[in-house]
Amino acid sequence: MICVPNSIQQLLLCTDYAKNNIVAELESASQLRAAGFFVTRRPWLDLYGVNVRPVAPFGSTYSKPVVDSSLIHRCLPDELLFEIFARMTPYNLGKAACVCRKWRNTVRNPLFWRNACLKAWQITGVVENYKLMQSVYDSSWRKMWLSRPRIRMDGIYVSRNTYIRAGVAEWKVTNPVHVVCYFRYLRFYPSGRFLYKNSSEKLKDVVKYMNFRSTKAEICHSGRFTMSEDKVEGALLYPGLRPTIWRIRLRLRGTIPGANNRMDLLSIVTSGVQESEVPGPDGDILGVVEGWQDDETHNPEVPAISHTRGLTPFVFVPFEEADTSVLNLPVERMDYYVPG
Repeated sequence: MICVPNSIQQLLLCTDYAKNNIVAELESASQLRAAGFFVTRRPWLDLYGVNVRPVAPFGSTYSKPVVDSSLIHRCLPDELLFEIFARMTPYNLGKAACVCRKWRNTVRNPLFWRNACLKAWQITGVVENYKLMQSVYDSSWRKMWLSRPRIRMDGIYVSRNTYIRAGVAEWKVTNPVHVVCYFRYLRFYPSGRFLYKNSSEKLKDVVKYMNFRSTKAEICHSGRFTMSEDKVEGALLYPGLRPTIWRIRLRLRGTIPGANNRMDLLSIVTSGVQESEVPGPDGDILGVVEGWQDDETHNPEVPAISHTRGLTPFVFVPFEEADTSVLNLPVERMDYYVPG
């Protein structure tokens, strides 16, 4: 029988205990490394704490006081959050609603959407808007904003048109042709006025002066428009020796519900008008042409012409995307990118 000293026995026991601990630690570490492949670290979520309280929607009777453990909500009171949202556009409110549950329920406050609706349909009148909201859209301003056709004021509608022009034969080229590209620009205002420009300039250059402060050299024509359901009708006066009235009819639509980012060009008509019929600078040109037929003219020297070319639909481009829009690309590249 072999006698082992007590000191050696203690050493072996400590070694076995340490070995077992090391094996357990290695196993836990390997599990953590494996979990790292399945769990993505998102440090920005620390702003919202571990448990964010489910905020009741606007108008709910639930009023139990709950302490919000979220850091961003403790630093940003509800009153301040409301003031921030009240100064945002409806499109930014939609983006803010995707941040968290509390913001989504806060954004559903009808006050935000009421102000947006009354501004978007300003020419309709407050009383008429209230009647439509109650009778057609189930007393919901938000539903009215999403479902009712409206003209967007936060950008420019652009129509890109091309035509082929014969060139001059030179050297070995016998039948040359040129692809000419030009644009129609429309910008609408809540007051019922709009600006129109027909130019070969790119969108990023035109958007800089497409306003009522533009100079005469930039040639932006001003007119009046009216809207009935999804139909838009506008008119403006071309100044000159023989005054000419330019009339346009459009149909508003969207690629997705509530987008209102397309306008189908139904007709463009130019006709003459007498000097005595021309209103002042701020006059109602729509009142002059009300009831006119497409082939009607009040000046025999300026016949009525219904234009059949250049009727490509208008595409809406927000102001913040004007510099990066595909409409700024050259013609040969733009044919592959222009949205329908």
